[in-house]
Amino acid sequence: MALLTVRAAADRLGIGYSTLKQWIYQGKVRTTTTEGGHHRLSDAEIERLLARFPQAVQGKPADSRRPKGLIVTLSGRNQLRGFVEEVRSDGLLGQVRLRIGDQILTAVITADALAELKLRRGDDALAIVKSTEVMIAREVETSHSERKRRRRTR
Repeated sequence: MALLTVRAAADRLGIGYSTLKQWIYQGKVRTTTTEGGHHRLSDAEIERLLARFPQAVQGKPADSRRPKGLIVTLSGRNQLRGFVEEVRSDGLLGQVRLRIGDQILTAVITADALAELKLRRGDDALAIVKSTEVMIAREVETSHSERKRRRRTR
């Protein structure tokens, strides 16, 4: 279980350091205290906070969403900012899991690309989605009798 400093946890949650410290003092956040009296947060606690306070914890603040590096040109417009949660490499392929807000995106890339990017857990990264089609669907619960009726009319 990885333990994060309060500042690192606040960055991950997209909230201010002082806000997270206040939550700790108010008992809203479970921490482990080091021998020196410093607070540390577990990954599980960060997950719990993301689930419990989704309206307050919605990724990084607008100021930190500004690019930290420079991408000269890029045709893809769908860029999702997050941090690397996990990196795996086996043979020719590598897997990168990005946490984007309270969602996880998994990408499979070549091991060479993974080595070139030098990604490590906790690094900030961009997921760039390039696709010719995007489909969105919404499911609506139907009762058993409605499904039977639909089958008969077809």
